[in-house]
Amino acid sequence: MKIKEGYTLHEVAGETVVIPCGGINFDKMITLNGTAAFIWRQLQSDVTANEIVNALLSEYEVEKAVAENCVNEFIEKLKESGFLE
Repeated sequence: MKIKEGYTLHEVAGETVVIPCGGINFDKMITLNGTAAFIWRQLQSDVTANEIVNALLSEYEVEKAVAENCVNEFIEKLKESGFLE
């Protein structure tokens, strides 16, 4: 799975935001916390949920079950919002 083309990740005033390319569409502009931004960056290339979980485990001190839950919830929200291919 991968983020659809047309979205860029930016740091604005200490916040990580995703903005659609080609103009601002406030319906598709989102703010991400640090973990969500990390997952978004992983999704900029074609990866599996398991690969993202492993990357989280390498980056953060977190239990595998917590990482899996976090990844699965965020991916589901991205799917519902139309951000994933």
